[in-house]
Amino acid sequence: MTTSQERIIPTDLGNEMSRSYLEYAMSVIVGRALPDARDGLKPVHRRILYAMHELGLTHDRPFRKCARVVGEVLGKYHPHGDTAVYDALVRMAQDFSMRDPLINGHGNFGSVDNDPPAAMRYTECRLRSLTGAALLQDIESETVDFGDNFDGSQQEPLVLPSRIPQMLLNGSSGIAVGMATNIPPHNLGELIDGLMALIQNPEITDLQLMQYIPGPDFPTGAQILGVSGIKEAYTTGRGSITMRGVAEIDTIEHRGRPDREAIIITQLPYQTNKAALIEKIADMVNDKKLEGIADIRDESDRDGMRIVIELKRDAYPRVVLNNLYKQTPLQANFGANMLALVNGEPQTLTIRQFLTVFLDFRIECITRRTRYELRKAEERDHLLQGLLIALLHLDEMIELIRRAADTPTAKTQMMDNYGLSEAQADAILQMQLRRLTALEAEKIRLEHDELQAQIADLQDILARRERILEIIQTEVTEIKTVHATPRRTVIEHAEGEIDDTDLIANEKALILLTEQGYLKRMPVNTFEAQSRNTRGKKGTGMKEDDGVEHFLTCCDHDSVLFFSDRGVVYCLKAYQIPASSRTARGIPIVQMLPIPRDEKITSIVSVSEFSREEYLVMLTKGGYIKKTELAAFSNIRSNGLIAISLEEGDQLRWVRRARVDDSIIIGSRQGMAIHFRTNHEQLRPLGRATRGVRAMALRTGDELIGMDILPSQVVAKIAEIEEAEPAEDAPIVNGNGPWVLVITTGGYGKRVPVGQFRLQNRAGMGLVATKFRKPNDKLAALRTINEGDELMMVTSRGIIIRQATDAISLQSRMATGVRVQRLDEDDAIAAAALVPPSTGDEEEVPEE
Repeated sequence: MTTSQERIIPTDLGNEMSRSYLEYAMSVIVGRALPDARDGLKPVHRRILYAMHELGLTHDRPFRKCARVVGEVLGKYHPHGDTAVYDALVRMAQDFSMRDPLINGHGNFGSVDNDPPAAMRYTECRLRSLTGAALLQDIESETVDFGDNFDGSQQEPLVLPSRIPQMLLNGSSGIAVGMATNIPPHNLGELIDGLMALIQNPEITDLQLMQYIPGPDFPTGAQILGVSGIKEAYTTGRGSITMRGVAEIDTIEHRGRPDREAIIITQLPYQTNKAALIEKIADMVNDKKLEGIADIRDESDRDGMRIVIELKRDAYPRVVLNNLYKQTPLQANFGANMLALVNGEPQTLTIRQFLTVFLDFRIECITRRTRYELRKAEERDHLLQGLLIALLHLDEMIELIRRAADTPTAKTQMMDNYGLSEAQADAILQMQLRRLTALEAEKIRLEHDELQAQIADLQDILARRERILEIIQTEVTEIKTVHATPRRTVIEHAEGEIDDTDLIANEKALILLTEQGYLKRMPVNTFEAQSRNTRGKKGTGMKEDDGVEHFLTCCDHDSVLFFSDRGVVYCLKAYQIPASSRTARGIPIVQMLPIPRDEKITSIVSVSEFSREEYLVMLTKGGYIKKTELAAFSNIRSNGLIAISLEEGDQLRWVRRARVDDSIIIGSRQGMAIHFRTNHEQLRPLGRATRGVRAMALRTGDELIGMDILPSQVVAKIAEIEEAEPAEDAPIVNGNGPWVLVITTGGYGKRVPVGQFRLQNRAGMGLVATKFRKPNDKLAALRTINEGDELMMVTSRGIIIRQATDAISLQSRMATGVRVQRLDEDDAIAAAALVPPSTGDEEEVPEE
C-alpha cells in the first residue's frame, strides 16, 4: 500500500530514457571530457592545479607527496576515484606528453615506453613557474567566477585566469558522449606571436596566422609532413596531420667484423610507445613482412632516444626506412579535432577563433582585476582621507574622544561633527599614537597622493580598450621572454606537395622604389653589361617630378625587408612584387604594404635566411648606429614591426646585413669615410626597440650618405697590410681585391684598396675618401667590391647602367677617379648596387 505522501507518476519510458541520457551526456561533455576554450583545462586538471595553489606548492617551495595532493582534490573538489585524479596529475608532469608541463614531478612519472608511474605515496610534486605565472596569477583578484563544490562546503574556480592560450599550448584529448576532441600542442613563443598579431590586426585570417603559428610543436619533436593537413585543421577545425619520426642512416663499426649500415631513430611521433614500436618491428621481421633487418636494440639513455636497427649487408637502407615509415608507427597521423567548450557549449573552432575566444576572456580578466584593484584603492583612500581629516583637527578630535562615555558615542559624535563615514571613524579610533608624529603624518599624505594617481590610472584603463590590449601584450611578452623555448618539431614539405616558391624560378631580380613610392621588380638580365662612360638604359617610366630612391638586387625567393624613416620594418617576398617591364612605372607600394601617408621607406634589404649568426646594422640620419640579431625579424607582422627607437626628429636611413667579425665603412656627402669593426666591443648587439650609439663625427654642413659592410676576410687583409706598411702608403695594386668603390653624384668613380682605409674607433671624423673634380660634386655611394663583380647604377631620372667593376681604375684615396657614367646636364647618380652572385639554381624551373 502507498502512504498519502507517496504518489506513482505514470511516465513514458522512451521519454524518460531520452531525457536522462541527454542529461548524462551533457554532464560528461561539460563536467568531465571536454576542455574549456578559455584556460584549456578539464575540471579535474583545474581542480588539481587550484588545490596545489591552495596548498602553497609553488615552484620555489619544497615538493610534497602526490598522495597529499590527490587527497586534497578528492576531499574538497573532485568526487571521483583517486586513480582518475592521480593519472591526470601524472600526465601534467610528463615532458613527453605536455609541450610545457604544468607540474614539476619528483620520482618515477612513467616513460615513453608506457611504463606506469610509481604509486602516489612514493612520488612528489609541485607547480612549475610557468603555471604560477601564466595560469594562477591574479586568481585572488576576483578575475574569475567561483562556484560551490560538490557538497557546498568550499568554493572552487569555474575557470583559471590564464594569461596564455593554454588550450593550444599543451593540446587536449578526450572522448565525451557522441563527440571527441583532439587538439595538438603548439609552441609558446609562436602562440604569443599569433596573439600579438591578432591584437594588432583583428581582421587577420587563419592562413595569415600561419605565418606566426606554422603548425603544431610536439614535445617529442619528430617531423610533420606537409602543410595541407595543418591548413585544413586551422581553417576548418578538423584535419589529419602526418607525423614522422626522425631517423638517419649511419655506419656502425664492429670489432673484428665488417662495418654494417644501420638506421638510427632519435625521435618518435607524438604519443608513440617506443617499446611497442620495437616489439612491432621485431614481430614483422619474424613474420617476414619486413626484409633486410639483422638486429634491433634500444640504446636510449638519459641523454636521449636512440633505437638502432642494424641492416643486412645486401639491404638497401633507404628502402628499409621507407618500409618502416609505411608499415610501422614510425609514421602516424594525428587526427586534429579542434573541439572545446565555449560558454558551456561544445564548438569546433579554427585557429583564429581559438585565439579570439582567449583574447576576449583575457580582456574580461583584466577588466575584472582592474575593477577589483580600483575598489581596493578607493576603499583605502577613503580611510586615508578620514585620517587626514583627523590630523587636520587633531586636538579637537582627541578632546572629543576623551570626553566620550564609550566607543560608540565617540564614533557617532565624530561622524556627526566632521562628516566622516563609519569606516573612517573606525579607522581613526583604531589609529595608533605613533601615527601622530610628523613623519607618519607625511607618510599618510604621500600614500594618499600615490593612491589618487593609481585610481586615475585604473579608471583610464577601464575607459580605454587599447590600454587593456597594451597590458595583455606586456604580460605575454614577459612570459615569452622567460618561458618560451625553440621549436622541436620540424615541418617538412610532403612529397608532391607544392609550395609557392616551388612554382617560381629563383632568378636574379632588380627591385626599384621611386621617391613617390612606386615599386617594381625586373629580371637583372633586362640590362646587359655596358662599357664604362656610356649613358645606360632607361630603367623606369617615371613622372617628371619623380626620382629613383632605392635600388636593390636580390633573388626571387628572398624576403625583402622595407625599413621606414619611423624605424618600422615591413616584409614582402621578392616574387610577391609584381614583375614589370623596363619602361613601366611600377605599382604604388601602399597597395602592397600598410604604410601610413606620413611614413617613407628609407632602406630595403634582401634576406635569404634569418640566421642567428647574422645581424642587421642600422644607421640613422642623426648618426646613431646599432646592430640587432637578424633572427629577431623572422616573424614580421603584416602591419610592420618596430626595428629601432628614434629620438625626436631623427630618421632611420640605412640598414645592412653583417656578421660579428665584419667591419663597417660609412661615407659622408663631403667625401669623408670612417671604418670600424662590428665586433661587440665597438658595437654591442641590442634589441629591436633601442636607439643605438654614435657612428661618426661630422663637419658643419656635412651629412651621412650611406654605409657598407666589409666581410671578415677583408678585415683580416687590412690587418695584414697595416702590419706590413702604414695605411697612408698602402699599395694601389691590391691583388684580386677587395676594394672600396667610390662613386660621386657627378658620375665619377674609382676603386680604392681597402688597406688605405685603416680601422679606427667608432665616433671619429674618419679619413678623406675622394677629391672632387667639380665644386658642386658630392659623394653618392661607397661600396666594397671584389674582382669580377658587376655594378648597377641608377640616376635620379631613372637611367640604369650595368657594368663590370674591373673596368673602373684603381686609384688612391686622394685621387678624383674616372668617369663611370655619362650624365645628362640636370641628372645625377642616385644609388649603386652590386649584381648578386650566381646561386646556381636560378635557371631551374620545377617540372609540372
